[in-house]
Amino acid sequence: MERELALEFVRVTEAAAIACGRWMGRGEKIAADQAAVDAMRAAFDTVNISGCVVIGEGEMDEAPMLYIGEKVGHGGREVDIAVDPLEGTNLVAKGLPGSIAVLAIAPSGCLLHAPDMYMDKIAVGPRARGKIDINAPVRENLKSVAAALDRRVEDMVVVILDRPRHASIIKEARDAGARIKLITDGDVSPAINAAIDGTAVHMLLGIGGAPEGVLAAAAIKCLGGDMQAKLWPENDNDIERARNMGITDINKVFTLDDLVKGDEVMFAATAITQGDLLNGVRYFGGGARTHSIVMRASTGTVRFVDAIHKFDKKPMPIKRA
Repeated sequence: MERELALEFVRVTEAAAIACGRWMGRGEKIAADQAAVDAMRAAFDTVNISGCVVIGEGEMDEAPMLYIGEKVGHGGREVDIAVDPLEGTNLVAKGLPGSIAVLAIAPSGCLLHAPDMYMDKIAVGPRARGKIDINAPVRENLKSVAAALDRRVEDMVVVILDRPRHASIIKEARDAGARIKLITDGDVSPAINAAIDGTAVHMLLGIGGAPEGVLAAAAIKCLGGDMQAKLWPENDNDIERARNMGITDINKVFTLDDLVKGDEVMFAATAITQGDLLNGVRYFGGGARTHSIVMRASTGTVRFVDAIHKFDKKPMPIKRA
């Protein structure tokens, strides 16, 4: 993947974040999401790629743009695109931390076409690569990862979505001595944090969206971490949806290389609200300041982009809130 595209992809997530950030704390999650989608879709038209959305806002009959199968870009190399213009709709609506605009790009056929259903996940950073087993008890994974990090289980912080379905793994982690950070929404950002030293997060556990799992896997691949996942169907319709997307073994354990093939993947994200790793969008008279991360798996390069945008110099594709 051409490195010159990295900044172009950041511009795409910046546009979504700036448009969406106007809706922070206003209780309008649908309007916030639509603003992010509109801005991201418009920004893609300026990027020299021939992209196909493989993870997006839903099927063609469910979303007017950035739907699965939509072609985007100004023309160029053929790539698969996974997007979430607003990860954390409730977070933006309530003015809570942790929401991001995010995308991943890889050569055609390299991103898992994940169905819109739940996925069980475990993710860690580079030093714990090869030390996780999604089928093993939580206690065993914690001990294995703690040993790889040269620390005690009691020193670890595990991020888990605060959902009733996670009561058992929360109890297991607490009984093992680990500290827990419960989050209300959005598990892509915590997956990134788990793979970067110094964030005080050492593992992501639990069940979240399968599409978000692929986005998280792209970030983990760029950071040299590790991840495993399994689909978590709620009913027969979920099983059929998975089969229609080519997944015949519903119990398959997806490794990181199953989720994202090869190392020609790029990942970009811009914070909308304040996060542990990135600062949220800050507006001033006639402009805004954004904070983004962009990564390439092939080189292992991780860049943080702190940008100031002047709207009178560079009109942004924004729908005013």
